[in-house]
Amino acid sequence: MRIPRPLLCLLGALLAVAGVLPAATTAGAAENGTWAVFPTPAAGEKTTSRAYFFHQGAAGTTISDSVTLTNSSDAPITFRVFATDAVNTPVGGAFALLPVETKPKDVGTWVRLPEDVAGRTVTVPAKGRQDIPFTVRVPEDAGPGDHVGGIVALNTKVEGIKKEGKVQVGVRRSVGARLYLRVPGPVTPAVSVEDVRVERGAPLLPWTKDAHATVRYALVNRGNVVIGPKVAVRAEGLFGRKVLDRAPRDLRLVLLPGQRIELTEQWAGSPQLDWVTVRVTATAVNHPDTEESGEAEFLAVPWPAAGVLLVLAGAGVAAWAVRRRRRTDPEPAAEEEHLTPA
Repeated sequence: MRIPRPLLCLLGALLAVAGVLPAATTAGAAENGTWAVFPTPAAGEKTTSRAYFFHQGAAGTTISDSVTLTNSSDAPITFRVFATDAVNTPVGGAFALLPVETKPKDVGTWVRLPEDVAGRTVTVPAKGRQDIPFTVRVPEDAGPGDHVGGIVALNTKVEGIKKEGKVQVGVRRSVGARLYLRVPGPVTPAVSVEDVRVERGAPLLPWTKDAHATVRYALVNRGNVVIGPKVAVRAEGLFGRKVLDRAPRDLRLVLLPGQRIELTEQWAGSPQLDWVTVRVTATAVNHPDTEESGEAEFLAVPWPAAGVLLVLAGAGVAAWAVRRRRRTDPEPAAEEEHLTPA
């Protein structure tokens, strides 16, 4: 069954805020300039009003829809069409769909393509279009919350060669349309901040140039719904002195349930002599009550200058010890010469 239009509009608005949808009111297709993949337009329409597939289905239900492939090139293109799961890239958190070599475990296994498409190829003529119906069979034991994947069209032609060490690998391009499916039930949004750490860089001569630091941390979606994370970064020096205060910022990411991503914050002008506590606080654009924080401490010391001072101090202590020893050592006693009379 299709999602009700009011709920569809609400989901679209929330995902637009989270950085999923383009700002334009007219939905665009997932495309690479040569071919595109998108939800099939309504009967009699040439363009779609949906950017992606949005559905809601209870466990045990079946949903029907259709995906469209268009070929804007001057030659036919043969595709392998398949359904798969979505993930966030570990570094940076970009939205991605699993490659054909990786077996899906979630919503990608629920999609059923026609027998003449599944495991086979589809050829779309030059300047042509192909509509492919499909169904989503929600399992009886499907967990509540968001399940995210996509339907991908992979060009079977090798379009380039890249080297991975001594091995040459053929490059094939693919385009996928996202599929968001909500299984009704308890919604538990949750995000955690983990592994906060700081890497410093400072000039050899302290205070001749600004120091800088890189704050590294991980965000983990521990809930069962998609969230758009916002992050604030603050730091305090000794006695609670504020040395960094960055207000909550929308990362423009779609953090999927169960996904962990590594992110960084650059900090120019970080302290050169201080004991600093850095706190990273995360929340969700559409779930402000999910706030969680993580902390890290570091000692900011101009180590080259400190090393020189230690060497000089050590030399001074050594010189003082030598001089003190010379002052306290007793004078050697004069030897008396005893003569035995003849």
